Amino acid sequence: MDSIYYVLSVNGVLFLFSLIFHFFPPKKINAIYGYRTNRTMQNENIWKFANTFFIKQFLIYSAISFVAGLALAYFGKEITWQPMAITILSLAVSVIKTEQELNKNFDSEGNKLK
Repeated sequence: MDSIYYVLSVNGVLFLFSLIFHFFPPKKINAIYGYRTNRTMQNENIWKFANTFFIKQFLIYSAISFVAGLALAYFGKEITWQPMAITILSLAVSVIKTEQELNKNFDSEGNKLK
């Protein structure tokens, strides 16, 4: 498989999902679409905060992942696992940063910290 197609199918799809989340964010708490954890589904305030923050992080890091993957495909001779590793890393960073912000702004009961 050509390296560019590999990057488009891995990193490009991740970036496409981030754009979909950005332009069509989840409106209400649901079990299908959005940043869903037990904590974020406790109440509407956490849900809105978590999804807003995650979508911004996801868009930034998936764009970086896409550009990095394209750079690897263009400048590298043969790529194998690198675009997938960059994709997983960008998702992990988005989730970790979102959880850190939730810890800063909400207690374990779902109440906003002052």
